[in-house]
Order: sequence, then structure tokens, then C-alpha cells
Amino acid sequence: MTTKIGLGLAALGRPDYINIRSEHDIDKSVDAFRTNALKILDESYQLGIRDFDVAPSYGLGEQFLQDWNDSRAYKDVNLSTKFGYTYVANWEIGFSGKHEIKEHSLEKLNTQWEVSKALLPNLKTYQIHSATLDSGVLTNATVLSRLQDLKQKHNLKIGLSSSGTAQVNIIKEAKKVNFDGVDLFDSYQVTFNIFEQSTFEILKQLLTQGKTVIIKEALANGRVFPNTKFPKYNPAYEDLKTLSGKYKVGIDAVALRFVIDVLKPTLILSGGATIFQIKDNLKALNFDLDEHEILELKSFGLTPEAYWQERSDLKWH
Repeated sequence: MTTKIGLGLAALGRPDYINIRSEHDIDKSVDAFRTNALKILDESYQLGIRDFDVAPSYGLGEQFLQDWNDSRAYKDVNLSTKFGYTYVANWEIGFSGKHEIKEHSLEKLNTQWEVSKALLPNLKTYQIHSATLDSGVLTNATVLSRLQDLKQKHNLKIGLSSSGTAQVNIIKEAKKVNFDGVDLFDSYQVTFNIFEQSTFEILKQLLTQGKTVIIKEALANGRVFPNTKFPKYNPAYEDLKTLSGKYKVGIDAVALRFVIDVLKPTLILSGGATIFQIKDNLKALNFDLDEHEILELKSFGLTPEAYWQERSDLKWH
């Protein structure tokens, strides 16, 4: 199976996002974001991308994707969205509170589904957004039954996304959910990158079992790029720089290629906010790392606790 690169709309649908990369001054009006999102979607399609992932908490990302999907009417795109988080920053730049609120209730599922279903028939995968053990969603019979109902009625893949130190345990719990002996979950969207490799073994198992594995945050929210705030990563930065020069691609392409060569997932999501970033990401499909290079990059993995504590300290901007 050949890994594909898709596009996640988290950075395209809202004015603030968790990422440490610097940005130029841009127009952050809704109209400007809509125009940019449709342009990026068009150009991504022309570059061969066919998989697009969104969520209600991505600001207006779901609406932008729907506008694009309705107006272009392509038959060969695969759309995925989620339920469980609500965007509450209301497009306020530099919003000081929580930008999104989690709720894995049946009511929230039904409410968000009423909006998300407009993406049909190109909607192929419907996911629980950031499933956790604490929220109880993986043992909530009414929510799981409703997801099974949507799966059967609309021929959807049902999936989940995961974050945090408990990713492995979340996946293990999800694997237990079945109806009449058939697994509910077909798709798993998981954080995996040079610094966060804790899910490797269980993701390989899922792939062997024929499940869809979607990788998010493959660039560690920008932490793969040299940054003086993270001196502990200097050995990794040096290695990435060397490989970038050898293969004549950006550091982003090297980091993405590491995921492809190590894991061979179904799909990796680019989080690019510009077409230049997306083009650079796609260069990951044009070369292979050798065994020594892969082992060297593997050595930079952190403990989940260290990785996710640092991730939680990143600011929205």
C-alpha cells in the first residue's frame, strides 16, 4: 500500500492555531480566510490531493470545505470530519480563553451530524474528535450505537482521532467496540512523528488488520524546524538539516518521509496553510530514507509524557 498525503484544514478555517512557526502579517477576516481556503483546496486538488480532513472546531473550516465541495462537485475526493468539539473563539484574534470545548454526548453528535452530513456523498469517514478514556465516549452505548447507525445508513467509515499520553490505551479500548462481531472503528487518526513514536507497535497492528491509519501532526506542530526555544532538539535539527541538503527538499519533507518509511500509514495529513508549504510537503513522496537515516531519526523519540507536556505548553497564535 502506498501512503498518500492529504490536507487537514485546521490552519485554514480559523485565525488562530497551535503552531510555533512564525507567520507573515495576513488578513484575518472571514472573507479573506474563505477566499484563501477555496484557493488552497483548488490548488491542492490540482496537485493530486484527494483526501481532505476537517472538524466543526476548525472555525469555519467545515463550511469552507462544504462550499468548495458543492461548487466543484468532484466525484473522486474523500472527505472526513468529526464530532465532539465546538469552536467558541468566535473569530476573536488572540482569544484568551479556550478556543474549543469538548463534549462527546449523543446530543452533540446529533447536532454536529446535522451540519456535517451536507458533505455527503463525498464524506467517507466520520470520527470522534480526540476520543479519551476520561470522556467515557468509548463506553457510551447510545453514542456508539448512533455511530453504528450512521455507518450502516451512509456507508461511512467510523473513526476516531487521539492525542495525549494515553493514545495507545485509547486505541486498545476502541478496538474492543463491535456490533455483531464486526468492529465499529475502521479508521484511526493518530499523532506520530519523529518526537512522538509511542504508537508505533499498535499502529502497525492496525495496518496489518486492514484498518485505515491517518497520521496528524507529523511535523510536531512545527517543532521539527530549528528553533532556539528548544535547544534539546539541536542534534535532531542538525540531522534533519543534513538530510534536507542531501535530498534537496525541506525539513518538512524529511520529517514526513520518516513517517512514511517507518510506519507506511494509509494517509498523512499536511497542515499546510499556504500552497508553498503543501508543495514542499508533497516532495516527501519523491525519495526514500535509507536504513541508517531512519534509525538515526528514530533515536530522537521522546517519552509520551515529555512530548505531550511540551505540546500542552504551546500557545495559540
